[in-house]
Amino acid sequence: MKRDRTSLIDKLLHSDEPSIRWKAMVRVVGEDLHSRKVRDLQEEIRKSPRARALIAGRDNRFVRESYVYANWRGAHWTLSTLAEIGYPAGDESLMPMREQVLDYWLGHQFYMEFESNKAVPKHRSAEGVPIIQGRYRRCGSQQGNALYSITRLGIADKRSDALAERLTRWQWPDGGWNCDRKPSAHVSSFNESLLPMLGLAAHAERTKDAAARAAAMKASEVFLCRRLFKSRTDGTVISPHWLRPKYPRYWHYDMLGGLVAMAEMGLINDPGCADALDLLERKELPRGGWAAQGRFYKVSTSMDMSTRFGSISQVDWGGSSNARMNEWVSADALHVLRAAGRVF
Repeated sequence: MKRDRTSLIDKLLHSDEPSIRWKAMVRVVGEDLHSRKVRDLQEEIRKSPRARALIAGRDNRFVRESYVYANWRGAHWTLSTLAEIGYPAGDESLMPMREQVLDYWLGHQFYMEFESNKAVPKHRSAEGVPIIQGRYRRCGSQQGNALYSITRLGIADKRSDALAERLTRWQWPDGGWNCDRKPSAHVSSFNESLLPMLGLAAHAERTKDAAARAAAMKASEVFLCRRLFKSRTDGTVISPHWLRPKYPRYWHYDMLGGLVAMAEMGLINDPGCADALDLLERKELPRGGWAAQGRFYKVSTSMDMSTRFGSISQVDWGGSSNARMNEWVSADALHVLRAAGRVF
């Protein structure tokens, strides 16, 4: 019997956090993205303490980063997070960050290639992208996330085409990406394949690029043929960490992130999602909602030398607890269940 989640949806729709209300309104209730109600809410998100902290926080002395990928305070992650929380599209004040991100991920080192018949240490990254056993060893999640973020934020330009071109060039025969530099690695990485898939799908939606759409659909098979978390050979769980939802996921993969991606791609009713959807429903807390069963960030808003070079977030995302509902995880869970026709 399907569970009545009306009270949970109502709670999220009345959250103190405008981004939670946006997720519930657009992704759960199904409000038109272009309605006045949604546009007004996105303006509230633009002015919210969370968005302001994410943007202004980059100017604080201890988080002023020239490295776009500094966890989780570089320009790359600021744009990624803004795209995730419903920040309104087309904000020209984000252009300097966009330029910084594109300049880095389209740097000359990503156009150089070299072949090797043995493992390549990371310090050789400046030489370009290694090709080992006929496969490009490149962290596709980086260019993929950049492409996805700037597209969703409505600040993509012609250089987005170059990100898509790099990703399709590096795509592995099975459809995904992997930066493992050991010759024995022959299967795509879930961590490295989810964001390129989403980036290419968003790019294809914006540009009508059939090749990008085909590449994204090919990448989806990496996940669907493994039922989002199971081995193809014996059906065992590939990683127990994937069964524990977290928020934000950043570049990490988990089962809920896989389901969110499949919902966005219109593939949530593929048979390959059924086991993950069943498990997600079993994870619902007795009083409703879902927990964040771990986290990848530390929160710091002041100079702290002990955490300066750690994975610092300028904002809190509700923490983690196996027994306490997390609004961000719950909004994502309801999103995929609604897309699969399982909300009520």
